[in-house]
Order: sequence, then C-alpha cells, then structure tokens
Amino acid sequence: MYQFTPDEIDRERANYQAVKQGADDIDAKRIGNLGEIAFEQFCREYLPAEMWEWENEDAIRRCNPESFSGHDFEVFGYEIDVKTSRDVSAFLPETLVENDSEDDIVVMVWHRDNEDSLIMLGWEHVETLQSKVETEAQFSGNSPAKLEHLATRPMNDLQDLGPNTANMNQTPTNPFQPGDRVEKRENDASVGVVVEVLPPETKVELYGQELDGEGVRVAFPSSLDEGPGDWRDISPALLSSYCDDQNISLYTYKHENLQFAEHPFVVGDYVIKSSHDDPNPAVVVDVAGDDVSIVYEGPRGDEVAPANLEAHCHEAALSIYSYAHDEVAFLASE
Repeated sequence: MYQFTPDEIDRERANYQAVKQGADDIDAKRIGNLGEIAFEQFCREYLPAEMWEWENEDAIRRCNPESFSGHDFEVFGYEIDVKTSRDVSAFLPETLVENDSEDDIVVMVWHRDNEDSLIMLGWEHVETLQSKVETEAQFSGNSPAKLEHLATRPMNDLQDLGPNTANMNQTPTNPFQPGDRVEKRENDASVGVVVEVLPPETKVELYGQELDGEGVRVAFPSSLDEGPGDWRDISPALLSSYCDDQNISLYTYKHENLQFAEHPFVVGDYVIKSSHDDPNPAVVVDVAGDDVSIVYEGPRGDEVAPANLEAHCHEAALSIYSYAHDEVAFLASE
C-alpha cells in the first residue's frame, strides 16, 4: 500500500475542476479527482513513462470539464478506473462489479475524512472480481458476518503486467511550483511566473525536439496583465486554468534552464515594507536595477493597468517611495 498526501495545489485543483465540470456531487467528484492524482503519482514514480497515460490530465491540471472517457488511465494497454471512497464497503467485489464492470482493472483508494491523506489499498482485475462474486453466489453457506473479503493485489504487482523495464523511484527533481517567480539563467532575463510544472511523462516538443525531462510552463506578467481579471489575486493552483481560459501565451523551458528570480518584483505587484510593524499595503510602480518604487494604498491592477501606474501616480500627485528590493516583501494573500 502507498500513502499519498495532497498539497494545497492538489486540493484546490481537484475541487475547482469539480466545480467547473458542474458535478452534481462536488465532494464526491473532488475526492475522486484526488484519487486520480494519487494514482498518477504512483505511475510517475514506479512505471515506465511511455507505457501509461492519464486520460484526465488536462482536465484536472487545468481545471476544465473532462472529455468523456470510460476509464481514467491506460497502463500497459489495460483500461484502469480509480475508485476512491471513505467507506471501505465500496471495495467489496460485488459493489465494485455493480458500479464498474467495463474496465480491465480497478484501483482502490481509501481516504480520510478530512481528505489530507489517501491510501492506495491495491488493484484487481475486473474479471477476478466477477469470478469472486459468482463463486460467492454459488457458495452453499453464508460469508462470515464479521469478515468480508476484499479482493486486491499489492500496488507493486502492477509492474508485473508490463515488460521488465520499470524504473523505480523516478521522483521528479523539478524545484519549482506554480506561482514561483523565475528567470532564465542569463543576464538581463525577464521575470516570469510559473503556471504549470509538467511531470516528466508529459510529451512536450521544444524547438522541434521532444523535451527530455521535466518542463516548466511560464507566463510573463505583461501578458497576464492583459487578462480580464487581477491574476495576482488568483491562487497559484488555478493559474493554469486562468491562462487556458484566457488564451494567455505560455512558454515552456527545461527546468535546468531556469532559476528563481533574484529580483522577483514587477510593476503591479502588491507589497509591504518589511521593517514596518504594521505595514500598509503598497503597489509597485517601477523597478530599476536593485530599486523598487512603490505607492502606498495605490490603485489595484483591476483599477489602473500596471503599465499606466507610474503615469497615473504622477497625474494624481501620489507620493512614490523608492527602496532596495530586499526592503520590501510580497503582500500575503488573504
């Protein structure tokens, strides 16, 4: 068995995708999405990347409605459906067969009440479950009242279905997360915002060649500022959904070619003066070298376009203050 602990990005995406899809039961759809994310993590680390596919990857990563598919994953040519439940009785062979008899394999994932941890109990061929149900129906006696049989195979046995080429512990080494401010490893590089961190199994072409390794999709603030909403108020987990909805251009880089931005601030950012005991919120109106110019209680990006902020402050006679970049910090989101 394996334990999967979703982070805040996983939880927000799982819930928002359920909302965007218009699910009748948001709670059930959210936990189902988390179960798929848990199994995808298992596949990513323990199965050859070229031999499995997540049918709902784009839907969940970008919080879009699912395109119809009768199964969640295809692994070694087998159609796999992930069943997630807090109620262990949902994993009884008869219950599983009643709910899903069309796929090849069912993966069973149990979750805690507060959804902070999921346990992959195991997997089983649907044919084996059907055989178990038929055998019990023909059994002359009754099953023990206090002991029900859950037909499951250990998760690692899934590797045995494919060729003997599985690489263990393929944990990604990408250091970035959505929302991080990054720049290319070169002088005078522009600051970008990480929108998507692509797992190594995702097939992406870069300059006409398939990307080998882990890719990072980045949007630049000038493009984000052109969107209809204030992207700085959007959770990092939902930036990919926002960019997809608004057709905002994304640029893909190898993660080795990026670094965390030394000076992460750009015009329009919401900041505070770090040394103040009770700091007032401010807006960045200019960035020049190591210096950041700000206006306290200034207009937000949905009131005045960031590109026009400095001119607006001069016209409105608003006081502008300049500090070294390490004297200010991002305003914590509420």
